[in-house]
Amino acid sequence: MALEIIGYFLALFVGLVLGTLGGGGSILAVPILVVFFQLEPQNATIYSLFIVGVTSLFGAIQHFKSKLINPKNTLLFGIPAVISISLTRLLVVPAIPPHIRLGEHIVFEKNSFIMILFAILMILASIPMIRGQKEHAATKKNRPTILVIFGGIIGFISGLVGAGGGFMIIPSLSIFMKVPIKNAIATSIVIIAINSLSGFTAELFKPSLELNWVILLAFTLIATAGLIIGLKLNHKLNAAKLKKGFGIFVLIIGIFILITEIVSGR
Repeated sequence: MALEIIGYFLALFVGLVLGTLGGGGSILAVPILVVFFQLEPQNATIYSLFIVGVTSLFGAIQHFKSKLINPKNTLLFGIPAVISISLTRLLVVPAIPPHIRLGEHIVFEKNSFIMILFAILMILASIPMIRGQKEHAATKKNRPTILVIFGGIIGFISGLVGAGGGFMIIPSLSIFMKVPIKNAIATSIVIIAINSLSGFTAELFKPSLELNWVILLAFTLIATAGLIIGLKLNHKLNAAKLKKGFGIFVLIIGIFILITEIVSGR
């Protein structure tokens, strides 16, 4: 019982991070559910889809009200991302061999290789955000095409690692598309909501699925409360500081994943 109380307290932190930074929900929620609620990792991922999806949906509604979301750009980026995620999970991930060999002596297990690749991408994405760049208005030339292309690429990466949409969506919009950081965060939350709820809906059709709705709804409610606090912080924070803070957060998580996978792979 004591562990669950701590877990519910940490649920508030999940929502706080999601509301402030527009990402990190799944990567934080899954280990909390495993450690403090004693869920199997695979089940924790399913719970996370609902928690992050519903919480993000509430955040998306608030961002729409604040007029931080461009519906056209969100669809141009989000639809290819969703399609790419689905195709990657259906076709690409099953085709990856269980062991990946790099040279004669370096061999990675499939999951470790994917997570190390993900961590490296996170670290690379964090650097320009930490260094800081002035906010520029995005150029309109070829923008729809670029949005579609980046949506497909980010969908592929997210589908490959099974998490971390926000970590890839926000840097790609902010760095490459020059979308203001607060608009990028708002767009990220919308796409995360769509992706997560779509994934959870698909899981509901599995006959073996068993859910503890008390834990699921309580965690979601508390996370949503945290998101409300995070949204208020997001509005008050300076855009440059927010971008740098997101970059530092992504860097820390990336380094943590990289070290964890390297150590566990020994």
